[in-house]
Amino acid sequence: MAEEVKVEAAVAAEAPVAGAPNEKRAPRGDRRPHGDRNGRGPRRDGKRPDRRDEPKEYEERVVFINRVSKTVKGGRRMKFTALVVIGDHKGKYGFALAKAAEVPDAIKKASEAAKKNTYKIHLVKGNTISHEVVGKFGACNVYLKPAPEGTGVIAGGPVRAILELAGVQNVCSKVYGSRAPINIIRATNQGLNSLKSYKVMKELRGKE
Repeated sequence: MAEEVKVEAAVAAEAPVAGAPNEKRAPRGDRRPHGDRNGRGPRRDGKRPDRRDEPKEYEERVVFINRVSKTVKGGRRMKFTALVVIGDHKGKYGFALAKAAEVPDAIKKASEAAKKNTYKIHLVKGNTISHEVVGKFGACNVYLKPAPEGTGVIAGGPVRAILELAGVQNVCSKVYGSRAPINIIRATNQGLNSLKSYKVMKELRGKE
């Protein structure tokens, strides 16, 4: 029994002590500092930066998605079209129609195209339009009428999307003729682009 105790004591004596000078350590150049891979150190709040928290310049809304097909020699090729409207709620808006093999790709392409095709309108007091107007495109007519504050947006799906994202908060509308979403959007856009300010209208009527 005594011999076993002596052997254990000898083995313990020969074992290296943690932190002893003869212990092999990695060179200082090979050590990686605490933090991320770039060596910038850990964030104080303990969270990683998230790009999704950054404010977006435009809010986007998907108005219509349709599945289309093209007949070729080998059979049918199925694709999807997406109609997307964007806006900053401050008078600036845009829209586009794009096609892709998958729905998310079509939406992404439409959003990027809409950002390159933007329009600007002038809002009057009460966040409404300056006067009545009828927008026309093909067989579709969209009637827009200013409304007092508190009325809200009285409009259908495509018209509501483009008016709300443009920043119009009080307006009445009515769609006549074609009900295709893209035609309604284009007719509404034509009507908004034909709006004139109060000063221009006075000049046209000869009152100034």
